[in-house]
Amino acid sequence: MMIFSGSASKKLAAKIAKELSLELSPVEIFVFPDGEKRIRIKENVLGKDCIIVQSASTPPDENYMELFIMIDALKRSGAKSIKTLIPYLGYQRQDHIFRGGEAVSLEVIAEILVRVGMTELFSFDLHSPKIPEVFSVPVHHLLALPLFSEKIKKEFKLDEIVLVSPDMGGIRRIKSVSEMLGNIPFATVEKNRNLSTGEIHDAGLNGDVRGKVAVIIDDMISTGITIVDAVNLLIENGATKVFAFATHAVFAREASKLLQKSAVERVVVSDTIDIPEYNKFPKLEIISIADVAAKALHSNT
Repeated sequence: MMIFSGSASKKLAAKIAKELSLELSPVEIFVFPDGEKRIRIKENVLGKDCIIVQSASTPPDENYMELFIMIDALKRSGAKSIKTLIPYLGYQRQDHIFRGGEAVSLEVIAEILVRVGMTELFSFDLHSPKIPEVFSVPVHHLLALPLFSEKIKKEFKLDEIVLVSPDMGGIRRIKSVSEMLGNIPFATVEKNRNLSTGEIHDAGLNGDVRGKVAVIIDDMISTGITIVDAVNLLIENGATKVFAFATHAVFAREASKLLQKSAVERVVVSDTIDIPEYNKFPKLEIISIADVAAKALHSNT
C-alpha cells in the first residue's frame, strides 16, 4: 500500500501515514505561471494499492482539479487500485436540485472522480446519508462523532448538559450522539433558509435548555452565522454556557472573527480541513481524525 497527499491535506496525510507505519510517497506538483498544474508520480506504483488524501476545501475547484490529475497520473502509471480519502467532500450540499435550472454539482464531481480512475471513496460526516448513492464505486462514510462523544464524556457532567442540533436536518446526527452518551436529552433549532442567497435565520427552539450547558453538534461550520445565531438563541432560552462541536471547519469569510467574538465558550473541530494560521483563534480546539481514517483504510485494503 502506498499513500500520497494532495496540496490541501499534507498535515493530515502525514499523520495517517504514521498511523499506518508508512512514508508519504513523493508527488511532484509544478505550477505554471497561469496557474495550471503538472503532476508527476515519482515512485513505481505498478500493481500497487494506492491512497490519495486530499480534502476538497477552499478553494474546492482547485483542490478537486489537482485530485483528478493525481488519480489519472496513478492510473496511467499502472496502480492496481486508487482509493481516495476526501475528508471534507466539497459540493456535498449540492446533492439535488433545489430550484429549476440548477445542476446537481455533486453528481458532476462523482462522475469525474470515477471516470478518471477512483476505485473507492472514503469521507467523513457527509451532509446527507444519501450521498453514497451518487457514486458508482464503494463509499465508506466515516464518522468523527464518536471522537466528539468521547471528549464530551471526559469534559462534561452528562446530567448537566443538553445536546443541540442547529437545524432540523441534523436530528439524525444529534440522536446518534445522544445514544452514544446514554440517551441524554437534546434540542433542535428551527431555521428558515433563503434559497436564493443561502442566508439562514433562526425561527425557534424545540426542547428545554434552561439551566443547562448546551453542546451544539454540527457537521460543518461555514460562515459561522448559523452557530452564532444558535448560541444567542440558546442563551436567550436559559442555557448557562454554550459549546460547539463540528467536523468540518470550512471557516469561510469572517467566520473565525465572528466565532471568537461570540458568546460561545469553545469551538471544537476536527482536522478534516487543514486550518491555516490566519483562521485559528483562541476559542478553537482541533482534534484529529487520523486514527479513525487509518483504521478504515487498513481494514479496506
